[in-house]
Amino acid sequence: MAQQELLERRIPLIDVDPLALLGANDSYLQLIEQRFGASVTVRGNTVILRGEPGEIQALETLFQELLYLLRRNGQLSPEDVATVVDLVTVGNLLPVHQGGVDEDVVFMGRQAPIRVRTSRQMEYWRQVQTHDVVFAIGPAGTGKTYLAVAMALAALRRNEVSRLILSRPAVEAGESLGFLPGDLQEKVDPYLRPLTDALLEMLGPDKLRNMTERRLIEVIPLAYMRGRTLSNAFLILDEAQNTTIGQMKMFLTRLGRNSKAIVTGDITQIDLDDPSMSGLVDVQTVLRNVPGIAFVYFDRNDVVRHRLVTEIIAAYERSQQARRDSPSDASTNGR
Repeated sequence: MAQQELLERRIPLIDVDPLALLGANDSYLQLIEQRFGASVTVRGNTVILRGEPGEIQALETLFQELLYLLRRNGQLSPEDVATVVDLVTVGNLLPVHQGGVDEDVVFMGRQAPIRVRTSRQMEYWRQVQTHDVVFAIGPAGTGKTYLAVAMALAALRRNEVSRLILSRPAVEAGESLGFLPGDLQEKVDPYLRPLTDALLEMLGPDKLRNMTERRLIEVIPLAYMRGRTLSNAFLILDEAQNTTIGQMKMFLTRLGRNSKAIVTGDITQIDLDDPSMSGLVDVQTVLRNVPGIAFVYFDRNDVVRHRLVTEIIAAYERSQQARRDSPSDASTNGR
């Protein structure tokens, strides 16, 4: 049997500190070499890969992703490297600029482009481009909310819409928020922080403040959307598993002419007293076959956050499955 031909690829490190990429004492490089059989050497500002075609392709994807994260965040952590290695190993990470220059870039942020990183994120992006309402359902860490904000900002920048409306249900405060101290903004800040954090990262504080003052961006609790008709707008409803059936209907019927909506949530983290009344659970049956509406489902293999998030999700799934498989205490003790 003929030996497979070895390939060589060179990755230039332009405007990048090799130490930041490879880690102190090459610790990140060693972690990579433990998982791949190909040769990885560094000469000056060039990474040289040599090995079988399949591994070389995977390593090119891996290093391009690490360079993307390094330029976006200014640094790499051991967890970043481990997560990227895991994603590449299972084949979930897309090569940078797959299919053409900048095809994977969703929004040009102030520090670095925001791009899709996995095949499921690519499906998510394409569904938003072709549908007016998209539901993104899955566990934490899969990029559902972060990408939703990026896609909304991109639509605003292209003048496809004239404003963004971002919302979350404030379940813990019963949607009234009245007993909390401070003005409205101070009351709702804790519940809306994940949305404003994403906006701050992509726009910076000055631009976000300017756009908020001009009412181009509104970040509001779900209760304050009642009675409005939102035309020429991009709506995002985050943490939608904590909406009631009535609240979900209320949100979706806010859509006016030339508007789009993304609804994100995780049905394994419902905080309602009666999880069966979750609007996100109910809507999957009610709107399943409605034209113009799409559902995208993420799972733990799509997690792009800390690698332990994947393990945590898997552990909870095993625990839940074990409880489903074992007889309930009620059936045992209620005789």
